[in-house]
Amino acid sequence: MSTRPQHSERTSTMDRVYEIPEEPNVDPVSSLQEDVIRGTNPRFTFPFSILFSTFLYCGEAASALYMVRIYRKNSETYWMTYTFSFFMFSSIMVQLTLIFVHRDLAKDKPLSLFMHLILLGPVIRCLEAMIKYLTLWKKEEQEEPYVSLTRKKMLIDGEEVLIEWEVGHSIRTLAMHRNAYKRMSQIQAFLGSVPQLTYQLYVSLISAEVPLGRVVLMVFSLVSVTYGATLCNMLAIQIKYDDYKIRLGPLEVLCITIWRTLEITSRLLILVLFSATLKLKAVPFLVLNFLIILFEPWIKFWRSGAQMPNNIEKNFSRVGTLVVLISVTILYAGINFSCWSALQLRLADRDLVDKGQNWGHMGLHYSVRLVENVIMVLVFKFFGAKVLLNYCHSLIALQLIIAYLISIGFMLLFFQYLHPLRSLFAHNVVDYLHCVCCHRHPRTRVENPEPPFETEARQSVV
Repeated sequence: MSTRPQHSERTSTMDRVYEIPEEPNVDPVSSLQEDVIRGTNPRFTFPFSILFSTFLYCGEAASALYMVRIYRKNSETYWMTYTFSFFMFSSIMVQLTLIFVHRDLAKDKPLSLFMHLILLGPVIRCLEAMIKYLTLWKKEEQEEPYVSLTRKKMLIDGEEVLIEWEVGHSIRTLAMHRNAYKRMSQIQAFLGSVPQLTYQLYVSLISAEVPLGRVVLMVFSLVSVTYGATLCNMLAIQIKYDDYKIRLGPLEVLCITIWRTLEITSRLLILVLFSATLKLKAVPFLVLNFLIILFEPWIKFWRSGAQMPNNIEKNFSRVGTLVVLISVTILYAGINFSCWSALQLRLADRDLVDKGQNWGHMGLHYSVRLVENVIMVLVFKFFGAKVLLNYCHSLIALQLIIAYLISIGFMLLFFQYLHPLRSLFAHNVVDYLHCVCCHRHPRTRVENPEPPFETEARQSVV
């Protein structure tokens, strides 16, 4: 006979998510039942994302170690050192991420900790997730003995509906594995794959040869970066709209993938051509660029005079909290260095991020990055005569800038028409652009005032 949580436990769980109106002569239970729709219990699915993330991690690690061996054999010490350093840093951060998400330090799991110690943590975690999935598959017809109630808002035909469903303990554990691998993929992408891909492209450019091993490493790095950037958008939407049940269709995912692929590849190629043109003279510019992004959240935090947040983890000391905040800031800087993070980090806030739809922050980021890219492309065009001898520099520069502009176009397309919760925006992309044009032409707006109905229609969301 299956055991279920008591009614009092259910009520307390629901109260934390749904606020019962404090009115006299109102039955909270009946009011709750009228406003909540009972949803179907979620079914477990095969963990394709976990297998794919593990495949990317193992493939990139194996190809990086192979290139380290080749560089060492050819006595190319600098190339070997940088390749190995990028691999080790991202691998260590991946292990720490999985340990932190699963809270292994408070558990007795010597095998898992040993696998993390030899940098094979993702492999053992993947095996655990597969075992959990096979266990659920064998017990598919049986009723889950321990369940918890979950409530999310959902938009149905433009109306906000509160949906409630039961989630079994095993399914929740499998979902925790998926969330851990999503964060792991971002760490690997922006702290390992981005610098690795950039450096291998630089080496290929200055050496004028592309061996097969380096091609494999660059392919794994490019796929990892694209996948991590796509997940970055999805996680940003989940964080901003934590109370909502969000579903992204194939068209939305395709639009995000094209947007991120064009944005990252054009940005990294511009950085490589700029670095190959100026050599060591480009290092101060790149380091200064990264440091500005890194210290910006901390400068805002110190200027606000707020206290350090203490709700990250209840068992953390102030030193542990500081280490986590520094790690988050490094990841935030790594993402923004190559593409837009889709979130604005705010260390003074309890949630550490700004959950508002800040069009100004997005516009500022892409404006600054576009100016930077144009400057670096012009440097390559006028001073990079020896970088690519058999190619037209003007055509390459034009293609890279056009690719970056096309990525911005796909980004605007997503937020204007394909965002799953675009109806919740107070203003959409067209409204923001209209406001910018109004500030530039105030006289026209005063001479031709719009009726209130047309103004409201313009500010409505598509």
